Amino acid sequence: MNRNHMFNKALNRAPMEINRKVAFHEAGHAAAIYLGNKRKKLPPVFFQIFITPLQGEFSGKSDHKSMANVEGGRLIHTLPSSIEEATSGFSSAHKQAYLRAFEADIINLLVGPLAEAKYIALRDGEIINPVLVNLNAIHNYGGTSDLASVNEYLNCFINQAERREEKAMELFLAAFNFVNDRLNWRAITTLAEHILADEKNIIEYDEIIVVLETGRRLPSVTRGIEYR
Repeated sequence: MNRNHMFNKALNRAPMEINRKVAFHEAGHAAAIYLGNKRKKLPPVFFQIFITPLQGEFSGKSDHKSMANVEGGRLIHTLPSSIEEATSGFSSAHKQAYLRAFEADIINLLVGPLAEAKYIALRDGEIINPVLVNLNAIHNYGGTSDLASVNEYLNCFINQAERREEKAMELFLAAFNFVNDRLNWRAITTLAEHILADEKNIIEYDEIIVVLETGRRLPSVTRGIEYR
């Protein structure tokens, strides 16, 4: 999320050039930003999914010639040096709203790699739970940069290391529960398949919302889906 990319709107790409793990990862981010924030009654925030061709040496190391990334989607645009500084002079209600937005951004960062982890578990016929796939395992599911961002949030959120760890686990479990929710997983799967099949270099915000809402209404999007 929030990475800069060079892209060309006029350039189309062939379907299925994107790694399926990446598609589920970014679909997880997108679903959390839209559905998760909506459930928490937080304000909507604009984002898009960018499809960019891999360049140079990276393109030669993979069968997948494009990368997908969610651009935008943060409620907190600039991290403060501390929560106390950011909320100085806020009313109690305003401060609580800021804290909810702060926590939502962290959860939304964690949902991406957890969605990738669930996709891999389903593909391989394995069990997934918060013990087998814990916070430290996020690195194994394309989540290194996500976890770095989470740590940046937490460092300005809570001073004490022990309390930071407790809050990190609380928000990690919230992200895990989001991915494990049946309707949310339908939406994530539907959007992942859309990312894989779409031939545009940018999937716009309105299109993403339609796909996510449609996915939640489908009886079972996992039927007929090939986890490969």
